[in-house]
Amino acid sequence: MAYEGMIAETISINGDKNEPISAYVARPLGPGPFPGIVLIHHAPGWDEWYRETTRKFAHHGYAAISHNLYHRAGVGKADDVAAKVRAEGGVADARVIGDTEGAVAWLRAQPFLNGKVGVLGTCSGGRHSFLFACHTKSIDAAVDLWGGRVVMSKEELTAKQPVAPIELTGNLSCPLLGLFGNEDRAPTPEQVDRHDAELKKYGKEYEFHRYDGAGHGFFYYDRPMYRVEQALDGWGKVFSFLHKHLAA
Repeated sequence: MAYEGMIAETISINGDKNEPISAYVARPLGPGPFPGIVLIHHAPGWDEWYRETTRKFAHHGYAAISHNLYHRAGVGKADDVAAKVRAEGGVADARVIGDTEGAVAWLRAQPFLNGKVGVLGTCSGGRHSFLFACHTKSIDAAVDLWGGRVVMSKEELTAKQPVAPIELTGNLSCPLLGLFGNEDRAPTPEQVDRHDAELKKYGKEYEFHRYDGAGHGFFYYDRPMYRVEQALDGWGKVFSFLHKHLAA
């Protein structure tokens, strides 16, 4: 049998404006080189699902980092911290971009990296994954898993979210994968259609996959929204896409 092992730990990295934030990292044991993946957590917070997913990527041969976008809101249970952040109107897009750039920079500074880095997010993290890919040239692939509020009305814009990400599609700097449930309401199938059309308009390299019988969060095995058949197929598409764009 082939030996398997990994190292996983919580560290501190420099986030937006060089402020220290916490991050959870995992990678296979050994010198590498490994492709890198940054996991942008969802609105429910920097929670157990993201810890487990970080280790899942390490198991599949990636150096993975999940940074804590809610670090400045204090410590405590993920649900409680997330509720506090929601009450404050969420995290500003500019801060998310800065924190994520810090996570990418941390990976790129590691001697075990193969030189390639991707980003992946679910829910609000899916939106942030696309948004980040439109603001940077530091990554090689982006994965948006059912990210809502990519398409936004003028009434939905706020000081913290001043621009709808779809308006930045022309700036997308890398290949994009999107997975969506056809029963989702954020984003709706119609909003996914609009995003699809905008990507085509700008000639971007991307692939969208949509699933019948699935709504929002269909990868979340710990929630009623989990759909095992669609999740298994979706994970296969995620790893196939990332291998194509991040493998040395």
